[in-house]
Amino acid sequence: MSGTEADKGKEVPGEKGFRTPGMRGVTTTTMFRAFNPELFMKPNKPVMVFGLVSITLCVGYLGYMHAMKENDQVLYQAVDSQGEKYMRRKTSKWD
Repeated sequence: MSGTEADKGKEVPGEKGFRTPGMRGVTTTTMFRAFNPELFMKPNKPVMVFGLVSITLCVGYLGYMHAMKENDQVLYQAVDSQGEKYMRRKTSKWD
């Protein structure tokens, strides 16, 4: 038996029954592909970096605005039931 006769029994990647690994090899409808394009596209690193930086900046800005809002609360002079005065931060009805 020669080497070529032994190879005849093995499947070659181009033969019938061979499937592409991952979601690209699955038979799907056009509507499924239209609503889930990220499953069928190759990863695009520059777009991923841009998205990650954008989300990070948005969350950082929201944190900054929250910190500025807390620092901006004005103190006022309150009087307790015994007539003593003390400083208190303004609060909203929601706190």
